Parts: sequence; structure tokens; C-alpha cells
Amino acid sequence: MHLACPHCQHSIRGPKSLIGHRTSCPACDHSFIWTDCFRSGETFIVYDLETTGLSPEADDFIQIAAVRYHAGCLCPEETFFSFARPSRTISSFIQSYTGISNHDVRNAPRPAEVLTNFAAWAGHATLIAHNGKRFDSKFLDATCRKNGLPSREVECIDSIHISKMLFGRVRGTGHSLDHVKSRLALHDTSLRRHDARGDVDILGRAVLEMHRRLRLDNALNGVPRHTAQLPLT
Repeated sequence: MHLACPHCQHSIRGPKSLIGHRTSCPACDHSFIWTDCFRSGETFIVYDLETTGLSPEADDFIQIAAVRYHAGCLCPEETFFSFARPSRTISSFIQSYTGISNHDVRNAPRPAEVLTNFAAWAGHATLIAHNGKRFDSKFLDATCRKNGLPSREVECIDSIHISKMLFGRVRGTGHSLDHVKSRLALHDTSLRRHDARGDVDILGRAVLEMHRRLRLDNALNGVPRHTAQLPLT
């Protein structure tokens, strides 16, 4: 594949396997992360969902929290949070795991309304979630589909990929949020883990530190992307 150096526009040829790895331009010696294409957007939304279970089709999300991340900085004054009232009661296991009770969601809006509000708040920023490709993004898609919501495609980053770029892909190397938190020596959150607010607090700080250590540009070029659906607003 061919890529133009982001500094001098010199055409560079390399295999697809280079994506996510640091390289240098032979013409100007500029160092950058190889990517499939260079993006210019510097605004991201770090978010997390808590759900009634693991199935996007059978379960609903019951809580969402997010913080804006712009130009390599967290924006703690720009946050989103909401409970969501699911179509069935929350099991005792999920209540114990997340700390979210049926009382918490009793008067909350339905997931479709919450997701529409979130989409309006997020705008056209790229979304970042930990294990997002396998989990969170699928709940976004399913919420739009199950509720017949007109939707749009949004770019997403799974922060597990950022962890793999930093800590390697050797088999047995864990990339859970707890593993990442421990490797980065992040201090504990004052919020409960497995509550979306607590997980977003940790994930936001983890993305910030991994961004710094990998010397990524502010558009996070070189990190793999996938897509998900958000409601049109």
C-alpha cells in the first residue's frame, strides 16, 4: 500500500502489516504511525455503557457516561451521563456487579431517547470505548435497529487496540481495563468500578497516558477504526 508522508507528502510504499507501527519517512525522516489514511479530526468521545446482560439483541443498556477528549486533552467540564430504563427488570447479578438498581432506572428515559440525546451531544466526534468493537458498539447498533431509529454511521476506536500498540500483542498479555490501569499506574477512581462514570474516569486517563507514551498525533492516526450507528438528530 502507498501512503503520503504527513510532513513532506513524499509517497511511501509499505505492507498493510505496518498499520499501527511507527515508521520514518525516507525523504524527510519525519516519524509517524503508519495508517490506512490520515484523518484530521481531533475531537473524540470516551464513553462506557452498562447493560442488563451481554446480548445486544435481548438486553438493553441501562447507563451511559462519556467525556470529551480534544486535541490530546481531556475536557472534564464536557461530560454526558444518563440512566436508561430497560424493557425488563435488572437481575440481582447485574445490580450487584454494577451497583445499578431497578429503583435507579425507574423514572429514566428509554434507551432510544437516551441514545438520541447522546448522539446530539457527541456530534460528529469519533467514539472511543474499551472493548467497544465487540461490545459497546454492538449495543449502539442494536438500540437503533430495535427501535427503528433513523441512524448515521460514526467512526469508533476500540481502546484495546491502543493498549496492544503500547504493550504488545504477545499471547497472554491482558488488555482489560484493569490490566491497562495497573500497567499505567493510574490511581484509583473515586467512583465505583463497573459504574459507567467510574469506568470512563479510568478510561479517559488511560487514553491520555497511552496517547502520550505512543507519541500519537492529536487525530490518533494509526489506531484502527470501526464504525457503529448513532441516531440522526
